[in-house]
Amino acid sequence: MRILLVKGLSLLLLVLALVPSGRAQYAAGKVLEEKTVRSAILGKDVRYTVYLPADYSTSERSYPVVYLLHGYTDDNTGWLQFGEINRLADKAIAEGTIPPMIIVMPNGDSSWYINSYDGKEKYEDFFIKEFMPAVEKTYRIKAEKKYRGIAGLSMGGYGTLFYLLKHPELFAAGAALSAAVFDDASLTAMQDDGWERTFGQLYGRGLKGKDRLNDAWYANSPLKIVADKPADDLKHVRYWIDCGDDDHLSKGNCLLHIALMEKGVPHEFRVRDGAHTWTYWRTGIIDGLQFIGQSFHQW
Repeated sequence: MRILLVKGLSLLLLVLALVPSGRAQYAAGKVLEEKTVRSAILGKDVRYTVYLPADYSTSERSYPVVYLLHGYTDDNTGWLQFGEINRLADKAIAEGTIPPMIIVMPNGDSSWYINSYDGKEKYEDFFIKEFMPAVEKTYRIKAEKKYRGIAGLSMGGYGTLFYLLKHPELFAAGAALSAAVFDDASLTAMQDDGWERTFGQLYGRGLKGKDRLNDAWYANSPLKIVADKPADDLKHVRYWIDCGDDDHLSKGNCLLHIALMEKGVPHEFRVRDGAHTWTYWRTGIIDGLQFIGQSFHQW
């Protein structure tokens, strides 16, 4: 009787082991959370986080790269801590949704990833001239336009669009989630404290109304850049734009979509149910990375 019971228990355990648990296990990539690049341009060390795909340590191949930019008030750990990008990427790579890729997350502070009007902070110069070259020498990255993408949320979505529009020779594609795109009317109507807190250090302190629409603003406005650039020049990269229907930034994203559409510039535009939240970004980032990953393939 005891022998039969033990055999029956063993059989039950074997059956349970063969039944899917409902939560599949995927090979885990490696996360290096607190790396730094020394910047002569900014005069300081800049932190970054990097995700390496699961087979990085066992292969000798080089990988495409996506630079993933955080939002306003976050830092280089935002996409890891709140976005769970390592878990999402592990699953997507294992399922073949996205190709194996290195994901690099720099700390942008509140720079908006651009050069300030007064030259006191030149984050764009740092990113292009120091950060990307340093990272691409440190890891086995295919340092070519056709294997390089960029993505981000909110302020990082703005940075994504800005780099795609300003440096199309460097990126194959980009995915902007809830990008902080403002039209001129929204900018001039902004409350003074909001201007000073968010944009004063970028475009000029104490500016009010239409005085805010200065050369520094227009040089960094995605809407103005799209308006001024010839359509053919805008077609050198692939754009993915995704913003929630309840997001306060939906107006600027819709205007950008219209501007690109009227110029005949191919792009993907998504409006999903949601607001300016991590839930929205977590459920949208893999679609964006899949779009970028398609650029790494040959057809």
